[in-house]
Amino acid sequence: MSNRIAAIILAAGKGTRMKSDLHKVLHPIAGRPMLLHLMAAVNALAPAKKVVVVGDKADQIEAALKDSADLAIQEPQLGTGHAVQQAESALAGFDGDVLILYGDVPFVPTATMQAMIDRLGAADAPAVVVLAFEPDDALQYGRVITEGDRVVKMVEHKDATDAERAVRLCNSGLMAAKACDLFALLARVTDDNAAKEFYLVDIVNIANADGRHCAVVRTDPADVAGINSRAELAAAEAQWQAFKRDEAMAGGASLKAPETVWFSWDTEIGRDVTIEPNVFFGPGAKVADGVTIRGFSHIEGATIGVGCEVGPFARLRPGTILGEKAKIGNFVEVKKATLGKGAKANHLTYLGDATIGAGANIGAGTITCNYDGYFKYQTVIGENAFIGSNSALVAPVKIGRDAIVAAGSTVTRDVMDGELRLVRAEQSVKPGWADRFHDAMRKKKAAEKK
Repeated sequence: MSNRIAAIILAAGKGTRMKSDLHKVLHPIAGRPMLLHLMAAVNALAPAKKVVVVGDKADQIEAALKDSADLAIQEPQLGTGHAVQQAESALAGFDGDVLILYGDVPFVPTATMQAMIDRLGAADAPAVVVLAFEPDDALQYGRVITEGDRVVKMVEHKDATDAERAVRLCNSGLMAAKACDLFALLARVTDDNAAKEFYLVDIVNIANADGRHCAVVRTDPADVAGINSRAELAAAEAQWQAFKRDEAMAGGASLKAPETVWFSWDTEIGRDVTIEPNVFFGPGAKVADGVTIRGFSHIEGATIGVGCEVGPFARLRPGTILGEKAKIGNFVEVKKATLGKGAKANHLTYLGDATIGAGANIGAGTITCNYDGYFKYQTVIGENAFIGSNSALVAPVKIGRDAIVAAGSTVTRDVMDGELRLVRAEQSVKPGWADRFHDAMRKKKAAEKK
C-alpha cells in the first residue's frame, strides 16, 4: 500500500465550551456537520484509509460517519500525541503518507492537504511536515521556529520563552508524515511538560534531535480556523456564507441584499437568478437559470426550473419540483409536489403530495387535504385545470385536464376532463332582512342609553 494517503482526524475532545449535548464536531455550518465538511475535502484526495479518533459521544460520530471511516477510541484523553497513537492499529500494514487533521478545523482546502503531501515527498525527504499560519494575533497558539522552510523547534505557548512567543508563525496542529516515521516518533514522546500531556508537536523536536529535518507549509489563517465555542461557530458560518454569496454572484446571480441571503452547503444557483432580501436555502435546493426568488422565502430540498418565480413569503419543502416558468406566490407552501410548465399558485395555498399539470391555475386558499392522520395520499391535477379559490381537494383525488373546480368546493371524488365540479350548499336569499335587522338593533341600542 505504499505511495498512498491516509488521514487521521482527531475528534476526541469533550467540547465543553459548546455547552451542548451534541458533539462539537457535529454542529452544523451551512446545514452540514463541520466534521463532514472536512471529510469531503479529505475524500477529494481518494485516501486509502480514514481514521477518526473519538472519545466523548463516540456513538454520535459513528452515526454521522455511516461507516465511511474507521473509528479509534481515545480513553482517557492524554494529549494530541496520545490521540494520534490510538489510530496505529487501524493503520497496521499501511506504509504511505499520513495526514493529521482536526474535526473542529473544518475548512482546510484539499489543495492545502495536497501541498503537505507533496512537500513530504520532496527530494530532501523531511521527517514531518507542519502546517503553519500567521494570525493577526498569535494569542495562545503554539509557535513554529524556522530557518527558511525548515522547522528547528516546535513549542507550546505555555512552555515558550518570551522570545519564542514573539514569533508570529503559529502551529495549526495539522501535520503530515510517513506512517513508519510517525508512529516510531510518537513512541518516544513523553509527558514532561507543564500540562503533563503527550504533545504531537514533540515529534518534530525528536526528529530534529535525531539529525533529520522537518519542513513547514504555510496557509491562510481562515483555512485553519478552529471552532471551540458557539461564538466561533457563528463566525465560521459567517465566513462560509460570505464565500458562498461571492461565489453565487460571480456565477451570474444577483443578490439584492447579499448579507441577508443564507445558503446551504449544497445549494446550486444558476445564471441570471435574482434573489431578493431575506431568502433562506436549506439543504438540497437547486435553482435553474432565470429564476426570481422574492423576499422572505424558505427553500429546502426543492428543484426550481428555468424562469420560475417564487415568493415573496413562499415555502418550498423537500420533494418540490417546479417546471419551467411555474409560479409560486406569496404565502404558498409546497411539499412533495410537482408543478408542470407554467402552472401557478399565486397566493395562500398548500400543495402537498400532488402532481399539477402544465398551465394549471390554483386559486387562493386551495388546500390539498393529503393526510388522514395515518397515511399520505396523492392529488393529481390535469393540464390547464382551474381550481377556484378556497377549494379543498380531499386526496386521493384526480382533477381532469381543462376541468374547473368552482370556488369554495370540497372535492372528494374524481373530476373528469373538461368537467365543472361545484360543491356548495344552495344559497338562501331573504330580501330586506338586513335592513330590518339593522333597524331593530339600532333601536335596541338607543333604548339602552336612556
